[in-house]
Amino acid sequence: MEIPKVFESEYRFCLIMWENEPMTMSNLAKVCKEKIGWSRTTTYTVIKRLEERGILRKEGSTVIPVYTKEEIQVSEVSELIEKKFENNLPAFIAAFSKSKKLSKTDIDEIKKIIENAGE
Repeated sequence: MEIPKVFESEYRFCLIMWENEPMTMSNLAKVCKEKIGWSRTTTYTVIKRLEERGILRKEGSTVIPVYTKEEIQVSEVSELIEKKFENNLPAFIAAFSKSKKLSKTDIDEIKKIIENAGE
């Protein structure tokens, strides 16, 4: 099953949702007002859009994510690698390592991930 695209502003909303789940729509609206300055109407509109695309569901007034943060992140990175790097993972890793100074800890963690990827 393909995970629907989550746009940047929606992702900020999802971060709040994941951090506080499960949450009622009214409580989400309050937290979104505090953290990202959204009106109640904006929050409810985003909830409706995400529900229509199957990213979240409502049970009564409670909003429940359908996908985890990790599932959305994996989907977004996969799309990035496919579209911008023509499915060339080594090219993506090379670009990433050039754009960010990697610490020894980062490098060790990445090596462990790669070593375990074939299992």
